[in-house]
Amino acid sequence: MPFVVDTSAALAWFFADERTAETQGLLLSLDVDFAITPAIWSSEMANAFMMAERRKRIAAAEIAQYLSDLAALPLRAERALAPDDMAAVIDLARRHSLSAYDACYLDLALRMKLPLATRDAALASAATERRVKLLL
Repeated sequence: MPFVVDTSAALAWFFADERTAETQGLLLSLDVDFAITPAIWSSEMANAFMMAERRKRIAAAEIAQYLSDLAALPLRAERALAPDDMAAVIDLARRHSLSAYDACYLDLALRMKLPLATRDAALASAATERRVKLLL
């Protein structure tokens, strides 16, 4: 079954100290399925990789490999939010004390009626309140 994946879950595919059996299982599930991301996901991933490099957690060569690995995964990015769609995201952010970025993941899972893979506690809590199935 397809699922929505956020940055916190996807980063665990690359950083050994964040990896769990569940995150690896999720990655393996992409052999037969696909994941959906909001348009902001790629920018969030790029930023996370850059911050990890600046903190000497990874090297530039690793980023190049990670980007190649990401390109090989069956990931489908949603279109960017139109101004009319932003109201729903802002409402979710307000109701659940989320950033607008995190609310994008919840909004996508709700609209697509898909489970959500996240390691973010606040986002997981909001998803549970909205009866969105969690994968992690």
